[in-house]
Amino acid sequence: MVFSCCMDLRQIFSTNLRRIRYKTGLSQENLAYDADINRTYVSKLEKGTSAPGLEIIEKLATALDIEPYELLLPRGKQSKRNR
Repeated sequence: MVFSCCMDLRQIFSTNLRRIRYKTGLSQENLAYDADINRTYVSKLEKGTSAPGLEIIEKLATALDIEPYELLLPRGKQSKRNR
């Protein structure tokens, strides 16, 4: 799949991050603590106003107990355990 713009991928990431965080029952504060990042940064990521680097994606995925690529998959391509 080819994305028309980097904003598409950023939106996919932010939507997935928020959805998976809600599903796991974590607050932004708890996710930030578990991932060793700032809570305001988590908020910016979920709003799509900041784009994460690979290290941050890895930290968030570890804290959410998922594979990093799952944060970047379009909704229809998600694994069944994260829907």
